Amino acid sequence: MAATYVLILRSSPRKRANSSILAERLADGARGAGATVESIDLSAMNIRPCDGCEFCQGVQDAQCQINDDMQMLYPKLVQADSIVIASPIYWFSLNAQAKLCIDRWYALQGPAGHALAGKKFGVVLTYGDDDPYTSGAMNAVHTFQDMCRYLAAPLAGIVHASVSGAGEIESQPEALERAYRLGQRLGGRS
Repeated sequence: MAATYVLILRSSPRKRANSSILAERLADGARGAGATVESIDLSAMNIRPCDGCEFCQGVQDAQCQINDDMQMLYPKLVQADSIVIASPIYWFSLNAQAKLCIDRWYALQGPAGHALAGKKFGVVLTYGDDDPYTSGAMNAVHTFQDMCRYLAAPLAGIVHASVSGAGEIESQPEALERAYRLGQRLGGRS
């Protein structure tokens, strides 16, 4: 049996980003569970916004006609057993880099259903406020809950932490451990 393939999409543009550090700890847990892990930096990619042209919905097996880096991501998303989104909270929700990518998943909706249906999802969120509600992290949590409900996909877990300075998450061993354990769950075949 092939190893579970875990695809991690990191969206923070900041160097030593706390969400990216947690995502890499999650990757360690997934590898420890025997998974193959690929981690991609969305902030370094050219991903244009969905323009609502509906081309992807117009014919059997059509795909997005926007020629950008999503064309490289689509097959990885379809192949993945587990998908992780790692995002800082910007202005009360997930950041623009993550949202651009997720909006383009519309092209994976076809006559037979959505290509991501049934895949396991994990979420990593970091925010500067002490409270996940006043920071807006809960808006992102609700977005992922609704998204997974729509996809009939299990939300395996959400790791979130209150941090501000770059790399500050390294002083929170409990958050790093939660990320590692989520990686183990996502990396297993159960």
